[in-house]
Amino acid sequence: MKNTLRSLAIAVVASTAAPWALAAGFSLASPTIKPGSTLTDAQVFNGFGCTGKNISPALKWNGAPKDTRSFALTVYDPDAPTGSGWWHWVIYNIPASATEIPEGAGTADGKGLPAGALQGRTDFGAPGFGGACPPPGDKPHRYIFTVYALKTDKLDIPEGGTAALVGYMINANKLASASFTAKYGRKK
Repeated sequence: MKNTLRSLAIAVVASTAAPWALAAGFSLASPTIKPGSTLTDAQVFNGFGCTGKNISPALKWNGAPKDTRSFALTVYDPDAPTGSGWWHWVIYNIPASATEIPEGAGTADGKGLPAGALQGRTDFGAPGFGGACPPPGDKPHRYIFTVYALKTDKLDIPEGGTAALVGYMINANKLASASFTAKYGRKK
């Protein structure tokens, strides 16, 4: 009887585990950027006083939950001196069959993205990848690259929707997420 109750308790806990716990193997990597590394000139913005190449990195993911119906991807700087961070890239409606975004796909027209994927407006004011460009003299900022496995085929975002709205819709439909962080700083 005691063993039966213990087995039943374990089964109940396992069946009510958070969905993200079921995707322990979900991971995001980049052949362009190593986790914890410093971004190169290629991923630095060209504008706002920065003179980088503004090329979006290649990103690859695997191990998504079996119920994934689409993906979204964001690049976020929580250290920006805005009070709310800075959204550098927002992509959603990436088909469930996709497992990567090629280097350079973050152009404003999004031609290099998987078919059907859309880019939201970043805090630079337009869609597309906006590279790192922290204020001179700040400590190096963190750039968090995150892919989200979603339980819906499509996020219904109005044209021009903000990154915050896309983030809200992502979190309302999230099955799991995987991320890594890189850094970048500018001298005075």
